[in-house]
Amino acid sequence: MECHGRCELLTAKKREYDEDDVRVRPTRGSRPRTRTRPKHDDAIEGLVIAVDRGRYTCFMTGSRSAGDTSGDLITAMRARELGRKSVVVGDRVLLVGDVSGSAGALARIVRIAERRSVLRRTADDDDTTAEGRLERIVVANADQLVIVSALADPPPRTGFIDRCLVAAYDAEIEPLLLLTKSDLANPNEILDYYAALDVPHLLTGPGADLTAVRKALADKVSVLVGHSGVGKSTLVNRLIPGTERAVGVVSAIGKGRHTSTSAVALRLAPVGKSRKDPGWIIDTPGIRSFGLAHVSADSVLHGFPDLVEGSVECPPNCDHLPGGECALDAWVAAGHADERRLASFRRLLASRNSSEPEG
Repeated sequence: MECHGRCELLTAKKREYDEDDVRVRPTRGSRPRTRTRPKHDDAIEGLVIAVDRGRYTCFMTGSRSAGDTSGDLITAMRARELGRKSVVVGDRVLLVGDVSGSAGALARIVRIAERRSVLRRTADDDDTTAEGRLERIVVANADQLVIVSALADPPPRTGFIDRCLVAAYDAEIEPLLLLTKSDLANPNEILDYYAALDVPHLLTGPGADLTAVRKALADKVSVLVGHSGVGKSTLVNRLIPGTERAVGVVSAIGKGRHTSTSAVALRLAPVGKSRKDPGWIIDTPGIRSFGLAHVSADSVLHGFPDLVEGSVECPPNCDHLPGGECALDAWVAAGHADERRLASFRRLLASRNSSEPEG
């Protein structure tokens, strides 16, 4: 009887629970997610000028003066909210966090502005996936592609120049042919080869006046590409004293040795008292090949406005090569365009599928 009474007492003390008394702590997967992105009203604008193992050197835009960059360089990392979107040299970005630029400071890149242009190249044959060869972004937001080629030692490689022109037309940026070592060879042969393309060109050599070069680069973001040994780094060092880009030599068999190892954007020095933006140049490493497997025939055609109208009568997916039903042959035969222009266009088309090694 005594035990029965104690059990009844314990039962009486028990509380009846209902659903209002149950509180479930949300797990990480059950917490509500929002698509509202932080506004980052305090973010500052910057230009990515170098990339090194997950760290990005950014230049604060709107610096105090054209030649003063002290305190304007910020080291940053990608914010998680960017996802898998790549950040490359030339990108305009928004930065938050520690933007003091002091030693050890690390900011975060939270936004990437829409790119005005994207210069791409197809990766080398040994850099492939199951889907095929990869495309790599060389730089973003460039205004012109400066193709640096020596007239001798090493001799000009027209196949490489052709592919660079295709890349420029595909990115819809202006090409500029810069011929170095003009003291060693006459430029007429190479200039005649590209006469039908109307590609602007400049000549330079040891000790030559660089006024025309500075004028062509002013107020623009220019990408310098070229084989090693053509004098690209020497030119950069003359344009921007104190840069000290490594300069290589050319071997006895005409091969240049790679000296630059990573792309970097460099601000040109102001000229005199001019308030005009002196511009930026993006120096790239010596490139052994400029793959163009990603470029379509129509993209190349945009670099030939005198041929575009004639392509309207072409059959769907026309490759614009000879031997087919391409309407450009009739367009040229009717006198609407120079046959040399068509020949140059088709030469560039053929260059997409070639891979000219450095040596």
